[in-house]
Amino acid sequence: MAEESPQSPPRREVVTGVPRGARRRPPAYAPARSEITEQTTVGATYVRALMRGQLRAALVALTALVVLVGPLPLVFALTNTGSGPPVWLTLGLLAYPVMWLIARWYVRTAERAEADFTGLVTDPADRP
Repeated sequence: MAEESPQSPPRREVVTGVPRGARRRPPAYAPARSEITEQTTVGATYVRALMRGQLRAALVALTALVVLVGPLPLVFALTNTGSGPPVWLTLGLLAYPVMWLIARWYVRTAERAEADFTGLVTDPADRP
């Protein structure tokens, strides 16, 4: 027999195609959008759920504000310090950061609810 040269491994073939996610066509319309546009009871329920979620966030933020910052005038009156530096330090170091945190929480919660609603309503083909 003839002397055989060492063979290289077989060449690998790479098969490319359309990605699996792109094969399926998204629906031509978003059902939730049509429900809202046509003003059906389901669409009204979607909108009412968004409004209810944002109202709930607003009421929680208002309650937290009233509970945490509301009693400060009473505390100042009971301690009878007047308008000296302790009052300004308390307001600057306690009240404003608390109000900022409550406001930040509220905005993030309301934006998250709106983003969820928008994701439900927008057409999947329109998404970036």
